[in-house]
Amino acid sequence: MKDDSCLFCRIISGEIPSTSVYEDENVFAFKDINPQAPVHIVIVPKDHISCADDISSTNSSAVAACFEAIPVIAKEQGLTNGYRVINNCKEDGGQSVMHLHFHLIGGKKLAEKIV
Repeated sequence: MKDDSCLFCRIISGEIPSTSVYEDENVFAFKDINPQAPVHIVIVPKDHISCADDISSTNSSAVAACFEAIPVIAKEQGLTNGYRVINNCKEDGGQSVMHLHFHLIGGKKLAEKIV
């Protein structure tokens, strides 16, 4: 299900250009436009889910598909020595686009603490 007002839904549909790195029937992944590390990929389910609070038994398979894609993407991006996966939920959690997404970050030694 697509939300025409959602930035990520519009990226998935090709309305807004992106640098795609992975796509299957359930998942779309693209390079972040403001990378925080040498490798910074945004991984989204193709079905519109607003945030982690909206994950349910009826849509959790879309989340599972994202996590099944993550190691494939990491390997394709050369992240053989590790990486970090981050999800921000709602405004106080730092979520700026209200479409569930995961940041795959790596390509350098990351600090152990992020808070």
